[in-house]
Amino acid sequence: MIELKGEPLVILLVEDNDAHAELVMRSMRDQRVANIIYHVSDGQQALDFLFHTGEFRDKATSPHPNLILLDLRLPKVDGLEVLKEIKTTSHLQRIPVVILTSSDAETDIAQSYDYHANSYVVKPLEFRKFTQLMGDLGFYWLGWNAPPHIEE
Repeated sequence: MIELKGEPLVILLVEDNDAHAELVMRSMRDQRVANIIYHVSDGQQALDFLFHTGEFRDKATSPHPNLILLDLRLPKVDGLEVLKEIKTTSHLQRIPVVILTSSDAETDIAQSYDYHANSYVVKPLEFRKFTQLMGDLGFYWLGWNAPPHIEE
């Protein structure tokens, strides 16, 4: 299991499709990529988690993640708006955000990078490829990548 200076690694998964969320979480656990995965199912919950508001007021139970996996098509607040908010907020903007979506539309890709996404990944339809992708993503962003210090 990958760890950062003895502390558990934290991933925030923002995904409204429960089946996709379960697949991501299971793949990450099976590949022993992350110690802690928090799952929220809409854009407003993601913002509440990151800004410690609403049901996520307690910083101990909603820590800043080491990585955010963000779907684009979300209820309440769209994924692009969540990304824009993250990347324009000084204490959040250094958190790597990987867009993990089924959309391969050029406009979505371009706008995600315009809003400073760190990576854009289209979910493969085949289970085996999806599982491999989750392991590769986790190992790269949480194991190989050298992250900046993120202020709480």
